[in-house]
Amino acid sequence: MVAPDDQKAKQENSEMSVSLQSSLTGGTQSVSVAGPLVQERHTSSGVPVLTLANDSLNIRIVGINGAVIGRRKGPYIQFFEQHSYVSGVHAQLKYRADSGWMIIDKHSSNGTKVNLRQLQPDVEMSLHNGDVLTIANINLQVIVR
Repeated sequence: MVAPDDQKAKQENSEMSVSLQSSLTGGTQSVSVAGPLVQERHTSSGVPVLTLANDSLNIRIVGINGAVIGRRKGPYIQFFEQHSYVSGVHAQLKYRADSGWMIIDKHSSNGTKVNLRQLQPDVEMSLHNGDVLTIANINLQVIVR
């Protein structure tokens, strides 16, 4: 038998959705994330798998510790080279065993946000399952398993 509080928590997790809107470069974009929260899984090295996704732009990135996100540098160039608002070196992903996945803005021209919160350059910000990461004017759903 499941305790009433446990059952309620399971129902809330399965129905959780996030909807964020931001005014970007004169237009409004919205991202909706709906469905069950993903259970955390780890690679064989014990590091949770980070995925950044925007299905409408055909972007699905698997996080690499230390990787740069940008138009001109890093392993994800093919996803951002046609997006002029993304800086050449825009942000960096980092994994720390004590705090999980982080994003760091690398003095980008058009900024980096987590859940509409503007990051300061060179300051680490934690990424959690269900967050929305905004690189310039591109919203990416954060999936951590």
